[in-house]
Amino acid sequence: MPENTPPVNAAPARDPYAAPSCVRGALGCAGVALLALIITVGVLSWRSSEATDFPRVAPEDMADRAFQRSQEAYDVLGFERTVEPVAGEAGSGTDNSFSADYCYDNGPLGLEDRTVDGAYAMSHGWALDHVRASQAASGLRRLHRHLKDEGWEVTTYREDSKDLGWWLSVQRDDGDEWMSFAWYPDRGYFTGDASVPCAYAPEGESDDVPPDSGLEPPSLGPSPQD
Repeated sequence: MPENTPPVNAAPARDPYAAPSCVRGALGCAGVALLALIITVGVLSWRSSEATDFPRVAPEDMADRAFQRSQEAYDVLGFERTVEPVAGEAGSGTDNSFSADYCYDNGPLGLEDRTVDGAYAMSHGWALDHVRASQAASGLRRLHRHLKDEGWEVTTYREDSKDLGWWLSVQRDDGDEWMSFAWYPDRGYFTGDASVPCAYAPEGESDDVPPDSGLEPPSLGPSPQD
């Protein structure tokens, strides 16, 4: 009597309790998608907390830092006039003043626009009138090269085109610190702004945020030569 041997290509017996392969595949994909979502939310939450991890610094210190940025640029530009502390009117006269603003957090998904309690951003602005074209052009070209050499990212640089003026904007640390400069040929007006990263006010001063703009900068002029 011949032996009963199974065919070589016989399919394995099906487990009656096993889920169909399509179901297993769907469950596996769902698990992977859920894990990816959890990781994404975790990363976004970490980035959000990191984005508001500012140092605790007195407004006077951040104001001084902003002023030093302006002083460095002023020296490179080669202006010889001294601008006394004054909050000038936009577009006319001279200006040499501090200003402060709130800091903002976009939330984990980048969809919010809320202020960060106790945090502020300090900036320094200055302006000169009666600036000649030759002085503005050579100064901005020199400053453009200098800031690139110092590691700043140039975001805007435009030389005079059809009397639209000259523009130079730079940033670093992902835009946390920036400077901008402009010259308006129709008025011979030159402006500069320097903004430093956000900081938390010291303990006990968080109710006064942004800080009062009554902070007064030093005179802005050529640095003393050694």
